[in-house]
Amino acid sequence: MAKILIVDDSAILRRKLAAIIRNCGHEVIGEASNGLQAMVEYENSRPDLVTMDINMPLTDGIEALSMILRRHPEAKIIMISDVNQKSMVFEAIKLGAKNYIIKPFEEEKIITIVNNVLRNK
Repeated sequence: MAKILIVDDSAILRRKLAAIIRNCGHEVIGEASNGLQAMVEYENSRPDLVTMDINMPLTDGIEALSMILRRHPEAKIIMISDVNQKSMVFEAIKLGAKNYIIKPFEEEKIITIVNNVLRNK
């Protein structure tokens, strides 16, 4: 069972992702609604995986990804974006994100991506 941090400014999407992640046998150890909270939560809980929205207030997902990876290059982060943010997804992958999920998402796709990223050391 992996420990997962969910980062999204939408409480509804955080709850939906948490339910999917728990249903596939993993533990949600924290949630954050912006990039600044994500960095604090990462430092406090050291999750096995982070799902992170790209477009958030205060500090967006790209900046939070960069800051987390600068301090923890081993971090596994999956970016979540709207279909119209593809250029930002490619930037995130270049910075070190392990994969991405496009909204609206399907449960099976999330489970597959999460498990694949967790398996790859």
